[in-house]
Amino acid sequence: MSIKIAIVDDKFVNRNIIKNKLLAYGHFEIVLMAENGSDFLQKMKTLNPKERPDVALIDLEMPELDGVDTIAAATTLYPNIKYVVLTIFDDEDKIFKAIKAGAFGYLLKDENAENIGDMLWQMHESGAGPISPGIAHKILQLIQNNKLTILKKDTVTEKILFELTDRETEILKLLVKGLAYKEIGQELGISPNTAKKHVINVYQKLHVNSRVQALHLAQEKGLL
Repeated sequence: MSIKIAIVDDKFVNRNIIKNKLLAYGHFEIVLMAENGSDFLQKMKTLNPKERPDVALIDLEMPELDGVDTIAAATTLYPNIKYVVLTIFDDEDKIFKAIKAGAFGYLLKDENAENIGDMLWQMHESGAGPISPGIAHKILQLIQNNKLTILKKDTVTEKILFELTDRETEILKLLVKGLAYKEIGQELGISPNTAKKHVINVYQKLHVNSRVQALHLAQEKGLL
């Protein structure tokens, strides 16, 4: 099974580089390429529901309709698509605005092809939003400075945290650092598949479905 991908970037060269990275990975099908948000929304209208992408990779700085406004509009029109920022920008203001607009993940373009492919595939398998490690650190800073709120404080009780095993607590601490399954496995001496199972269990126990939410909860409850 392949994951259908849309690539939205104002530079032709960048679109092709991203396309080639993903096609080399082997699990992705590029169904749409657009040069800005307006172009993306127009092209989406031409696709029937079965042809629509599962994931839209969206740059932030684009003419006509930038990434943040594109995500904000598209999440309303096409809520079943996962919108992942893929950009060179890692400043807090852009991260904050993208997450508030509805971005499901935030990746940096300087990630190597294998990491980008792995993180997108993991998102497909587990439903967890992909975040580059450097961005995970920035998001933690936003949360610590009370600039970003993802979960209401009363949505998760202390009892849920007590249900985490020692290994799941280790997994959580590595997860919020932005480590992929393979890296978590290497850190703990377990297989990537075992790491994935632990991550899914952690998400289920904490009632979250993304790294951002897990990071926020871990910070709120003093696990970091």
